[in-house]
Amino acid sequence: MSDASDMSVIPSDSVQLVVTSPPYPMIKMWDDLFESKNPRTHLLLRNGRGHEAFELMHQQLDPVWDEVHRIVEPGCFACINIGDATRTTGGDFQLYPNHARILNYLVQIGFSPMPSILWRKQTNAPNKFMGSGMLPAGAYVTLEHEHVLILRKGSKKEFKKPGQKERRRQSALFWEERNRWFSDIWFDLKGAVQKFTGKEQRKRSAAFPFALPYRLINMYSVKGDTVVDPFLGIGTTTLAAMASARNSAGFELEKEFINHIAHRVEKSKETLNNEVAGRLSSHREFAHARREEGKTLKHVNENYQFSVMTKQETQLCLDRIDTIRFDRENNRFNVSHEPVEHNGD
Repeated sequence: MSDASDMSVIPSDSVQLVVTSPPYPMIKMWDDLFESKNPRTHLLLRNGRGHEAFELMHQQLDPVWDEVHRIVEPGCFACINIGDATRTTGGDFQLYPNHARILNYLVQIGFSPMPSILWRKQTNAPNKFMGSGMLPAGAYVTLEHEHVLILRKGSKKEFKKPGQKERRRQSALFWEERNRWFSDIWFDLKGAVQKFTGKEQRKRSAAFPFALPYRLINMYSVKGDTVVDPFLGIGTTTLAAMASARNSAGFELEKEFINHIAHRVEKSKETLNNEVAGRLSSHREFAHARREEGKTLKHVNENYQFSVMTKQETQLCLDRIDTIRFDRENNRFNVSHEPVEHNGD
């Protein structure tokens, strides 16, 4: 979790994207954190006053959302991953809609809500249920998805300068990626890069799958943009920003996580580059399958000389990480990139 005051070092209207996942109110693993910020939370939970505890927890998150709105550049986005909670307080089992509470507050402070995303958590078995099982009106639907809230600050951003236009064209998505990623339901997220960190660290940080921030960063920013995560955890957003050739900054109260982040990043270069290379391989497979079906791809990408579906993909260029250096004194990673080279269609 972050302290909103820490974010004061970031100038207003200077960040192109926020991607984050906060502690989830009314999920027991986060009780100690919220109670440390306001001991009254413990009293409310102990006395079965769930609605009041829920609101008090969110009031601790609200100052962070205020800072997010301040730092985001007009026309740019904030993407917030959040799950709802179910809990029994005072003998009453019910849903605590975290996504609705956060969305309502973000709209109040000036964000414009965009269509959001639901993603299915693959760790949950499909036969789990809560309550009395097969007897009607006694069982409850199991939560097996989380929300990605997508908010824009102000009106749509315009890319007017030649350098901005070029970076935008190089940051294009493949047609088939666009169709899959800009769907409101994701069933295919996997936590491949999570293997760098043990289960205990993932539990304490509530780390989301690498593919989630990686997709969002590529969907809502361009190369060279700055991505901020105010609830950094073990640094998954940082890794995704590195793989996407974006700058990033993160904030985290658990200061010992910096050692986990540094360890992950030091081991990540090959895996992150494989993620990038995988996008090219997947596109080649897509193009091959279309040709096998007798369908055509009318355009050619200038950098890789392979066929693409649209003119907007012709200047797409992916970057691989060349070097990663950790400046421990300043808790800063210096990363250099180079374009992925053409190696045949």
